[in-house]
Amino acid sequence: MSDVKTEKMGFEAEVSRLLHMMVHSVYSEREIFLRELISNASDACDKLRYEAQTNPERMSGTEFGIAITVDAKAKTITVADNGVGMNREDLIANLGTIARSGTANFVDKLTGDSKKDVQLIGQFGVGFYSVFMVADKVEVTTKRAGDSEAWLWSSDGLGAYEIAPATKANAGTEIVMHVKEDAAEFLEQYRLTNIVKTYSDHIAVPITLAIKGGEDKEAEEAKVVNEGSAIWTRAKSDISEEQYTEFYRHAGHAFDEPIHTLHYKAEGMQEYTVLLFVPTKQPMDLFDPARKNRVKLYVKRVFITDDSEDLLPGWLRFMRGVVDSQDLPLNVSREMLQNNPTLSRMSKAITKKVLSEFEKMAEKDTEKFLTIWGEFGAVIKEGLYEDFERRDAILKLTRFKSTGAEGWTTLADYVSRMKDKQTAIYYVTGPDEAAVKRSPQLEGFKAKGIEVLLLSDAVDDFWLQMVTDYEGKPFKSITRGASELKDIAGDEKADEKKDAANEGQMTTLATLMKEVLGDKIKEVRASDRLTETAACLVADDSGMDMHMERILKAHKQLDAVSAKVLEVNPTHPMIRKLADRAAEKGAIDTLSDAVWLVLDQAKILEGDPLDDTAAFARRMSSVLEKGLA
Repeated sequence: MSDVKTEKMGFEAEVSRLLHMMVHSVYSEREIFLRELISNASDACDKLRYEAQTNPERMSGTEFGIAITVDAKAKTITVADNGVGMNREDLIANLGTIARSGTANFVDKLTGDSKKDVQLIGQFGVGFYSVFMVADKVEVTTKRAGDSEAWLWSSDGLGAYEIAPATKANAGTEIVMHVKEDAAEFLEQYRLTNIVKTYSDHIAVPITLAIKGGEDKEAEEAKVVNEGSAIWTRAKSDISEEQYTEFYRHAGHAFDEPIHTLHYKAEGMQEYTVLLFVPTKQPMDLFDPARKNRVKLYVKRVFITDDSEDLLPGWLRFMRGVVDSQDLPLNVSREMLQNNPTLSRMSKAITKKVLSEFEKMAEKDTEKFLTIWGEFGAVIKEGLYEDFERRDAILKLTRFKSTGAEGWTTLADYVSRMKDKQTAIYYVTGPDEAAVKRSPQLEGFKAKGIEVLLLSDAVDDFWLQMVTDYEGKPFKSITRGASELKDIAGDEKADEKKDAANEGQMTTLATLMKEVLGDKIKEVRASDRLTETAACLVADDSGMDMHMERILKAHKQLDAVSAKVLEVNPTHPMIRKLADRAAEKGAIDTLSDAVWLVLDQAKILEGDPLDDTAAFARRMSSVLEKGLA
């Protein structure tokens, strides 16, 4: 121990930027530093309580508690707990880095807008760093339960921190903040009491406050300042909206307000209490590949884990809150939770309840449900792909953007608007809503007033592989196979004939184009789905949807894309002129550049890379030169 020296280390670049941003931008939210430290201390106590189930010797022998002490003369605030503590590696991981993926991306989103930034900070779970809004020096002395060594972490928040061996009798963490001159308000008893009552009254361990070295000698005695009971055990009528909100922020390490709260107690064959919240905004890690569940599992009010894959399905991972079971054994391990039949039954019942809640909300509070869908619909739709048991219920909830309705629509409403002789539910997929709306394949459907679902979430291509129809009506991509438009009764104006190349001319042109393009395309045919654009690409009837193919290719799940069908618009002036000249002698040579440009144009519209950009530029120059001659 004696040969271990103090080490000075630099923060990650992103952490330094974050600290600077917080100190200079999130000024109006300075009081949240105490909420964050208390929340972390409470979590530390929960973790040690859990570890003590299998390692009782790790308990310090005293009741868990969080102590806030102010030294008025030294101008310091100390927050101490007797929880699980940290070792050297924990200090580096928790206080020296932001241990999540996408750190740089997160910091880049900080703008200097106080309200927006503080929500982002909460979404990312980096609340500890808020101490530097009120302190110009922070010292953390900590000892991990079960370890003999203690450590001191210190920093001024300007870019570096130091770690050195320390002395500490018991496990836990003590954080000393040297308060800035302009933050003296946080040394006052009334101010700190008010912060604890506002933000941390629900914390289930006692929080004491003592003011040392001040004029009020009575304040030097540590007094409990929070109610200290588990909020989920109270009756709903005894809990205010503000208390629910602050518990949500504690449980979810969030800064926004919950848009919906679900609090109930299940009794009967199994007993458990559920307090779940739907966030207003997407948590930063919502689309993290790990897809971790952030709902905390308790057994008889003893924290077990906040990382149980079996508590809620992955498609509900945006939910925050707690589930407290009376039936699981207190000494249950995280490993034993996997495939645990009791937990499995709880999960099924809770998931069913959440779905039922969403169904009622969709009917009775449509605006709120659509707000939730706008934030989390892409995640809920993952259930269509992976949750066979609940697929029908999720499909009923699912909302879509479409060409036939303002805002969101349901499949039931889509079906009610289907045209005569329309047998399929048409859709188009793409990387984002704007790109989908630009799809040239939409033109003929729009012209005839035939509704098309606009699907732009990454999961859409995958669930459509599992869900092939709705109430017997198949889903059909408008970028694959024949359009079937000629068989569907549509708007009269769309059926009016425009000037077009005749069938014979189109056959000749198609033959010529296929000869020029060779195996670059599978087939050339006249299109009835285009009204404005000259040409587009579609997949063959038996081929994979084009957007799905691009996704698999991008993720190296596909070696090469298949050749597409090139559809050309007989009514487009350029195609009519090509059709007029296709039968001329030597047409294959004179029209070759123009034919390649038609294909290049179709690829550009799809967002596909051109095979040869230099050749494209040469052809374009040649055609322009001839046109200007």
